[in-house]
Amino acid sequence: MLILPRALTPEQVHRHLLHADAVARRAMAMGRHPFGAVLVAPDGETVLAEQGNIDTVQHAEATLARNVSLTYPSDYLWQCTLVSTFEPCAMCTGTIYWTNIGHIVYGASEEALLALTGNHPDNPTLSLPCRDVVARGQKPMRITGPVPELADRLVATHRDFWQQGVAAA
Repeated sequence: MLILPRALTPEQVHRHLLHADAVARRAMAMGRHPFGAVLVAPDGETVLAEQGNIDTVQHAEATLARNVSLTYPSDYLWQCTLVSTFEPCAMCTGTIYWTNIGHIVYGASEEALLALTGNHPDNPTLSLPCRDVVARGQKPMRITGPVPELADRLVATHRDFWQQGVAAA
């Protein structure tokens, strides 16, 4: 039986979400969609990896998960936390699940993202919460989010991006 990874403290959640937002802003500065993710070690402090969005298929969370799966053993990843600015989509959640990262933290919901992007062709959201994806699996995962006290700040990064009409692939 798998034991759920240790939860991050509220202070750790906030700090790592702000770090992920800085990664998202760097991605935006490169003309990419402003999504960011970081992988936090079991100690809740050490950032093992960070990743911004690359394109509409190579999302920050899925790319980070695939890359760390090549570096760290599955049992170690189970004790780690992937922190993302927005709720991971179904593709990213599935990749996180298969990579065996045991804890997901996200700042703002998929619904908040949809409210910003509407039916934008560069970001066709799926109405499928990450908790619903994980609930269909065979192992439990810890999921924390959204984080209301930071959601406005995380949404602001996207609002600026999508309102500019800039949407690089």
